[in-house]
Amino acid sequence: MNKNKIIVVGSGNAALCAGIAALEKGAEVLMIEKASEKEAGGNSRYTAGAMRFVYTSNEELYPLLLNPDDERIPVTEFGSYSRQQFEKDLLEFNDGRPLSLHQKIVIEQSHPTLKWLSSHNIKFEPIYSRQTFQKEGKYVFWGGLTLEAQGEGVGLVEAEMNEYLRLGGTILYETEGRNLVVEENKVKGIICKTSEGEVRLSADAVILGCGGFEANPELRKKFMGGNWEHSKVRGTPHNMGRGIEMALKIGAAFNGLPDGCHAVPMDLNMPNYGNLEIPFIERKHYRKICYFLGVMINAQGKRFVDEGKNFRNYTYAQFGKAILEQPGNFAWQIFDQKVEHLLYSEYRFWDASYVEADSLVELIPKLAGVDSTEALQTLKAYNLAVDQNTDFDPTILDGKATKGLKLNKSNWANTLDTPPFRAYPVTCGITFTYGGLKVDQNANVLNESDVKINGLYACGELVGGVFYHGYPGGSGLTSGAVFGRIAGHSAASQNLKL
Repeated sequence: MNKNKIIVVGSGNAALCAGIAALEKGAEVLMIEKASEKEAGGNSRYTAGAMRFVYTSNEELYPLLLNPDDERIPVTEFGSYSRQQFEKDLLEFNDGRPLSLHQKIVIEQSHPTLKWLSSHNIKFEPIYSRQTFQKEGKYVFWGGLTLEAQGEGVGLVEAEMNEYLRLGGTILYETEGRNLVVEENKVKGIICKTSEGEVRLSADAVILGCGGFEANPELRKKFMGGNWEHSKVRGTPHNMGRGIEMALKIGAAFNGLPDGCHAVPMDLNMPNYGNLEIPFIERKHYRKICYFLGVMINAQGKRFVDEGKNFRNYTYAQFGKAILEQPGNFAWQIFDQKVEHLLYSEYRFWDASYVEADSLVELIPKLAGVDSTEALQTLKAYNLAVDQNTDFDPTILDGKATKGLKLNKSNWANTLDTPPFRAYPVTCGITFTYGGLKVDQNANVLNESDVKINGLYACGELVGGVFYHGYPGGSGLTSGAVFGRIAGHSAASQNLKL
């Protein structure tokens, strides 16, 4: 029996899952990657490595753990994360839309896909550092997000690559896909640019897993609007949208919101693009996602979001975009000493940008670019509006809110009254785009008439219609793994040659 020959474009989480899935179905798989081996792995290497999935109990998580004998496990309450809760969380960002086919697939296949990864030597660790609060001697998880890969995104990609190579997959680095080869109404390969010139690689199917267009300022402006030229790119500089462009060129349909994206509040002084030269712990320190413990104000000195609307897993993608929409594309996050111990380590990193003072009156003039008079009035009004009769509890939606403001804070509203006060300048860092190619339940790319393009599959960031106006944290990698697995199985099974 001859093997189907599959070409996978890209080398991040989605692409590697596609490769592993195709190999386990008996296909011959070649992966091509535009970047060098040193810079490969796509955006996945820049992530925290967390995956959101449905589970009902601690017992369902134990088989997924790298170290189930961790001494903290017996005093950990992982809680549960139901299918209904996952649906509810995604619907929160759909702006009234029902769940899409793609969202339903992610939900239904989330836990089976994590078990599948575990069966392929890819294990996970509890996210004690970011997703728990200690309460009554126990580690209590919140927000439905519990596990991450060892070594975060770098560790995830390395584990998946090791498995891909162990199963017999091969990879060509510094090989950029330029155009799909279509013959007899079927994709039969890809034209690539290499250091030795242009080459044609033939295949029975091509799987596109090479990311969105977030690193391409021209496409960001075209699809998302002029402001997005100014966003900083958190991850790889290589996600230029070429996979989407190649598919559109042969008649593929665009799907999802063109201006939708995952965007995160980041240090205003962060460099553009991520830096794989520094450890993952240092790379993530530019994030500033503890706004829920304080307030955010813009250049006009006004608050512009409900910082306590929900757990930060459900709001940071929206709020990154909201910051970009403010005058000057920046904001300031303000905290007092009461919550300093709750701020994530990135706020205490050695080169974190901030100003400090012993009173709000002294702090406000230090906020570069901000209307000081309006900012002071905003903070005074906020302090007077805080509910003093409800206890602060960061492990739950505590209902400790403000009352009577034009824009109230719904939870975790503490009075800013304990010096020293600190303020951190933030901007928007874009992670990945939501608009992309339309695929069916088998990850087959569809044309404008909803007819599948024979031999062409897609997974990961360039699948449109999975996310709209935001997403619950950890869903991106889950979506990539789910559709990667489906694409690999589908491509390997199509038109088997006897």
